[in-house]
Amino acid sequence: MKKGTLIGIGVGPGDAELLTVKAAKMLKKVDVICAPKSAPSKPSLALSIVQVYLDERNDDYELIEPLFPMIEDEKVLHDYWDDAAGLVARKLDHGLDVAFVTLGDPTIYSTFSYISSRIEVQGFQVEIIPGITSFTGCAAAAGISLGEKDEIIMIVPKVDERLESILKYGDTFVVMKTSRHLDELEKIVNKDQRDKEIISVQNCGLDDELIFKDFVKDKKYLSTTILKFKK
Repeated sequence: MKKGTLIGIGVGPGDAELLTVKAAKMLKKVDVICAPKSAPSKPSLALSIVQVYLDERNDDYELIEPLFPMIEDEKVLHDYWDDAAGLVARKLDHGLDVAFVTLGDPTIYSTFSYISSRIEVQGFQVEIIPGITSFTGCAAAAGISLGEKDEIIMIVPKVDERLESILKYGDTFVVMKTSRHLDELEKIVNKDQRDKEIISVQNCGLDDELIFKDFVKDKKYLSTTILKFKK
């Protein structure tokens, strides 16, 4: 029997209309949709974004929703990733193709990589359909350019001591998940004496999207801050 293929699908930052044509076509024909959830009672945001395309299907599909909790314990997380990979592998073994839907792009800070690496070592095929990243979506929503000419763009996954050490080497910084470390980010950035533009976007592409010309002021999880230093 031919084995199934795991397909990582980037669903973009939040707006269902930002899916690529290729992603939409795949969602309308794939056998199984894998939509991880952060908690048993919490719906998958990625699934809610693609639901409009799934509703257009004329056939049945299977939905699996493995649990990917937002915790820091690496050992515990590995157990969840192993369980999710095992669930996906069983579907692939039966010749079913599985689409793993993930926010933004599957190649950038996505939980998809933890599953795909486990699936590949088992000999299954893996494909990736890229999506619009959260930070390009934020830049578009704010109406700004991330980089021009020879400007250096840096993507920072979280605020820690590394940010301060590299700040002088870049022109534009995309700082993700900034709601977790609001005070620390503001303190680090304000040490740099260059003129700067600060734009923060929360819940990009969703109905409650907010755009600030400042640092974010609350704890919403989907928060991104763009720092543009002027030469």
